[in-house]
Order: sequence, then structure tokens, then C-alpha cells
Amino acid sequence: MKWNLDNLYTSFNSKEYKNDVKHLDLALEDLSIWSEENLNSQDNAELEIQTFLEKNIILNKLFSKLISFSNLTSATDVDNERANREKDLLRFKFTQITEANTKFQNFIKELEGLDSIVENSKTLVEYEFHLKEIKEKSQYALSREEEILISRMKNTGSNAWKDLQETISSKLLVPIEINGEIEELPISLVRNMAYSEDGDLRRKAYLAELEAYKKIQDSSAAALNGIKGEVITISEIRGYDSPLEETLLNSRMDRSTLDAMILAIEEFLPYFHRYFKAKGKLLGHDNGLPFYDLFAPIGDLDMTLDYEETKSYILKNFKSFSPELSEFANNAFKNNWIDVQPRQGKRGGAFCSNIHAIGESRILTNFTGNFLDMVTLAHELGHGYHGFVLKDQSILNSDYPMPLAETASTFCETVIMKSALEDANKEEKLFLLESSLLNASIVIVDIYSRFLFEKELFSRRKSHSLSVDELKEIMMDSQKKAYGDSLNPDYLHPYMWLNKPHYYYSERNFYNFPYAFGLLFAKGLYSKYLENKSLFIENYDHLLSLTGKMKITDVAKQVNIDVTKPDFFRQALDLIREDIDEFIQLLVE
Repeated sequence: MKWNLDNLYTSFNSKEYKNDVKHLDLALEDLSIWSEENLNSQDNAELEIQTFLEKNIILNKLFSKLISFSNLTSATDVDNERANREKDLLRFKFTQITEANTKFQNFIKELEGLDSIVENSKTLVEYEFHLKEIKEKSQYALSREEEILISRMKNTGSNAWKDLQETISSKLLVPIEINGEIEELPISLVRNMAYSEDGDLRRKAYLAELEAYKKIQDSSAAALNGIKGEVITISEIRGYDSPLEETLLNSRMDRSTLDAMILAIEEFLPYFHRYFKAKGKLLGHDNGLPFYDLFAPIGDLDMTLDYEETKSYILKNFKSFSPELSEFANNAFKNNWIDVQPRQGKRGGAFCSNIHAIGESRILTNFTGNFLDMVTLAHELGHGYHGFVLKDQSILNSDYPMPLAETASTFCETVIMKSALEDANKEEKLFLLESSLLNASIVIVDIYSRFLFEKELFSRRKSHSLSVDELKEIMMDSQKKAYGDSLNPDYLHPYMWLNKPHYYYSERNFYNFPYAFGLLFAKGLYSKYLENKSLFIENYDHLLSLTGKMKITDVAKQVNIDVTKPDFFRQALDLIREDIDEFIQLLVE
């Protein structure tokens, strides 16, 4: 039930780990010296570009392997001092690549005829997109000295703030009364009670959760202010109009695509409000759905599965779509790539880490045996399959943008949900439809509220540090705009800024709208799958293989989708509307 990291390293004291740290030091020194000596003239541009990329690939493989071991060890043991120390040390070491990268970026920026050089080189043509992206971003590059300073200061700035918030939130224990006795439980377990069939327990857990956050609200607010303040400062120095503009560029998404999606979402919100109100009335609420019942199960599905049953169910249904997907998942289970159960000191939520250097993934979940836990596991296996498809690509062509990161994962969710619906009776269908709608509502409606929150947070942070009360006020106001009158205004969630780790990633601002894009893009792909299953399966892996070396609009064009117009998103949302209509019809029958 715990993942095995031996294919990375057996320990920090292992010979392999220590040797790779030494090799990293040598590779960093080699790249630094070579860049200083060779990136001063463009006489041999093709050779110099090729050599730099080769050295960069070696460095990236080494660093990703080393930092993955530290990150994964820390994720399941936040108090592991050695893991945290090694993580800090590696981050510091890797700042040394900044000088060489900046010099190379300036080299590319000043190079005339890059397109011709790339097109006429059998080697460089593979990295055409990577090199053109460097040139595009070079207009926002600073001097070598400034880039080095920023890189080093992040380790004692935003990275340190993130680590602090992750540590205090992972260690947070929540006093809650269970069967007449007060117990102190990890925050991840208490948050999972939101899915309980016991309405009293859901309400009790919600109130206990909010009360417990008071212990860490000041520290978390300080961390959030520190991180967002740093982001604003660096973004302005680089010449971006806003952190959102920078995020869009890094996401390889046009503003027209974001605007088209947001417009379609705003138009569609009333349909989600119908769903929330119907669910609220079913649960006996007349003044809107209280947040503590947002995740309440509806219908009856006798699908409390142990882990072995969950594995079998996933493998069977993955195989109905693609034998390759099923084989990948089976390999992940068989080789213990997954850390399964919640425990104290383990971070909450779920994630997948694709480790390109060894062609493997590691998946963290907090599995308790309910159906949605299985859906989450399928989601993370989708991320892992995406990494598997990219493992034969160069590591420089394997870094896909955030919005496309949710494509394979959401597609795998859909495969599981659609399969479960096929043989369901009325009560089971009610449960499954509601579970699917709940997931869609979180990814569309709640994500929209988080997008509004982060926009307002950045706007205000330009002039001052925000207090806990101000952060809570913005969050509740954003929830009211997204949920309308479908949620009870007396029972919102003012601390959503505290329990979502994405807000604390300085390199991943607006880590919200990509989820909405991923869901809608995946639904659009699923429609293509239903139109012609055999043809789609042939093209699916190819589509995923391109995600690291194309802009989003170009990836979408591979399947004849135009994401710059709201019509595509409207059509994808129509699939959700059909589920809402069916769900409400089942309630009145």
C-alpha cells in the first residue's frame, strides 16, 4: 500500500544517489564553463545549439531523478529532515544552471535565421518548438545577474513559504467528536468525511475543519502574501502585463482561448445552479445547499471497494478502451508505483509524478474505499499514462502545459464513469450521475470561483498584504459569484485559499482554469471517440505525444477542434447539461 522508490534510489546514503549528486555537480560545472567559452559567437550556431541541448538533457535527467526522490520521500513523510534538506540543497545547486540558460536564451534571441538553421538540421528539427519557444520568451528575459539572483532568492522566498505551508497543513490535526469521544485526526481524513452518508458527520467535519484552520490561518496568509508578492514583483520586472499573461504564455494558451472558455462557462452557470438547488431540496435544504453537503452522496451504489477490487475494476474498464492503457495501469499496480492510504505526515489530496528519467510514474492518493476514490485513482493513472506515452520523447519535448495536463486524466475518469452507468439501475444511475455532475461542478463552478479569487488576490496584493479576514472575504465573494443563490450564504467555505496547495506554487499561478479546460477538452475528445472508436484510439496516443511540442491551438487542430471559439466549449458543456436534465428527471420520477 506504499510506493516503492527503489528504481530511483534505495536511500539518500546509497552509492547511486551520492554518485548522481556528484555527476550533477560535474554536469553543472561543465555546462557553465562550456557556455561561457562557446556562446559568444554565432559562427557555428548549429553545433553550439546542438551541444547545449545535449548537455541540458543530461542535466535535466539527473536533476529530475534526484529531486523526484526528495519530493516523493517528503510527500509521504513531511517530517523527514533528510528529504527536506536534500530538496533544498538540490534546488540551490540547480540555480547554477540559470546563468547558462540565460546566456543560451540571449544567444537564441540575437540569432538571425533560426528557422533556417533548424529546418536544415536533422538533429535540431526535433527541437523546433522548444527553440522557438525560447526565442518567444526571450523578450521577457532579464540580465544574467538578475536571473541568477532571482533563482537563488526563490529558495529563501517563495519555495520556503511553500514548504512551510505544506508542512503545517500536512501536520494539522483536527479535534472532532466521534461516537461521543474527542479524537484528533489528520486534516485529510476529516476532509474526506464530506463524502460520508452521515449528514451529521458531514456538518460536524465541516465545522471542525474550519475551526482547525484558525490554528494555521495567520502562517498560511503570510505564506500566500509572500509568494504572490514575489510573483507580482518578478512578473512586472520581466515586462508582463500581469501574472495571468505570464501564465497564459507558459500554458501555451492564447487569451482568446481563455476568454472563449470563460464566456461559455459564465453562460452555463444557471444550469449548474439548477443541479445544486435540486440536490439541496433532496437533502432538505430550502435556502440553498450548504457547503458541508456539497459532496453528499445521492442515490444508492453498493460500491465500497477494497483496494484489490478497485484495481480489478479499473483494469477491466481501461481494457474496454485500450489494452495499452490497461497494461500500463497493471504495471503501476504490480510494481508498487502507488502510495494508497491516508496517514499522519502524508500530504493530502492526490497527484501523479511522471519521472521521465526512468520512464516511470509515482502516484499518491488518500484512498478510503469509496467510489470517488476509485475515480481519483483512475484520474491519476491517466496522468501516468500521459507520461508513459511521452517516455520515448526527448525530456525537452515531454514538458506539456497545464491545460493539456488534465486531458488524459479526465479522459480516464470518463471511461470509468461511462462504464459504470451502462449497467446501473435507477438508484445506481442517480448516484453515478450525481458523482459525475459533482466532479464537473467542482472543475467548472468551483474552479471558476478560484479563478475569480486569484485575479482579485493579485489585484489587491499589488498595494498591500492581505489579512486573513480579507482573504476570507474575497473567497466567499468569489463563491457567491460562481454559485449564485444555489449555495446557502451562511455556509460557504472561507478557507478554500488555505487548503488548496496550488495557490502556493510560485511557478504555477492560476492553477485553476487549466482544470476547466482539461475537463471540457477531454469531453470533446470523448465525443470524437464515440463517433469513431477505432480511428480515435489510433490517434489518441499520437495526440498525447504532441502535447510537449505544440501550442494548445495546434494540438486541438489535430482532431479538428477550434478552441479559440466559444462554440466548442458550449458543445462540451451541452454534454453536462444532458446529465443535469437526466439527474433532475430521475429525482421527480
